[in-house]
Amino acid sequence: MTSRYPEMSVDTAMITRNAEKVVGLCSGKGISVWGVTKGLSAHPAVASAMLDGGCVGLADSRVDNIRKLRLFGFRRPMMLLRIPMPGEMTNVAENVDCCLVSMPASVLMLDQACDEAGSEVGIIVMVDLGDLREGIWPDGVEEMADALLQSRRTRCLGVGSNLGCLSGVLPSVTNLSLLVRIGGELSNLLGHPLEVVSGGATSSLSLVEDGTMPEGVNQLRVGEGILLGTDVTGNRVIPYLERDAIRITAEVVEVRRKPSMPIGKTGADAFGNIPVFQDRGMRRRVIVAMGRQDVRPEGLTPVAPGLEIIGASSDHLTLDAEDFEGPLNPGDTISFAADYGAMLAAATSPYVRTKIIKK
Repeated sequence: MTSRYPEMSVDTAMITRNAEKVVGLCSGKGISVWGVTKGLSAHPAVASAMLDGGCVGLADSRVDNIRKLRLFGFRRPMMLLRIPMPGEMTNVAENVDCCLVSMPASVLMLDQACDEAGSEVGIIVMVDLGDLREGIWPDGVEEMADALLQSRRTRCLGVGSNLGCLSGVLPSVTNLSLLVRIGGELSNLLGHPLEVVSGGATSSLSLVEDGTMPEGVNQLRVGEGILLGTDVTGNRVIPYLERDAIRITAEVVEVRRKPSMPIGKTGADAFGNIPVFQDRGMRRRVIVAMGRQDVRPEGLTPVAPGLEIIGASSDHLTLDAEDFEGPLNPGDTISFAADYGAMLAAATSPYVRTKIIKK
């Protein structure tokens, strides 16, 4: 019989409640919310929970995930978050309602693919506001407008930006006001008003909360906040959201008392890192059957007090359990809270079972 562990449990009722709170906050400011499903590999139950919470559409970075949701019967608008690869333009044209684009050449390739597929795709032009990931520079508006004006099957819906994903640049009144201004310039060049100014993701919620979001921003793409109730870029928990929707559980395979310091000459670990240890004497150590093939260990926090992660290899996670009250034996389980990176890795790993809970 195959073990059910490692297992990631997902409370979809909690996700719906978080979505309702985010949508309620944003709708009062004239901002629509798209639910970002990539953190849990576009699981249909999670997508449904986001829509039940009032998200106007679903957004994911993988065309395959969007196609999967289509096969499950989802008919609500779908947005491709990752700028499209030239080799996937046909799939984009056939499955996506709108996508984020940063290269004029990509606009023309997508337009040709849409022409061949007999479809239309909306485009949100990405603007780099300083995080130095995707997006045109502010002086690249005219070149992008020229490509858009040549297109017959793609229509520019508006402008958008990603902040915090690569360089940690936080959303601000200054950089999002620049986005609104660039949207106005693009609108003038195209000769029609733009429907969308997409002002980022979970990290932009703080501006909505304190009432400083620049006028004109009318869309956010939110995943982490709805799924986890946190904002990793802003290094904060979001006080009005619930944070227990995701739990990752692994099975104990060894419990022994061992020294806290390695014995013998040491080098790098299996992943090239140089581990650092503190001599704490003999300690109770626990190994669970879950490693870097399953999850990002740095993003895990044991739920029960008295447990501390020591390190991880490909297939094993080792914990200090000296201060844990109670017995631990092989076959017992240990549960962990997960940050966004740990959740994303677990959802992507074929070795982690996803269990949907709807209370």
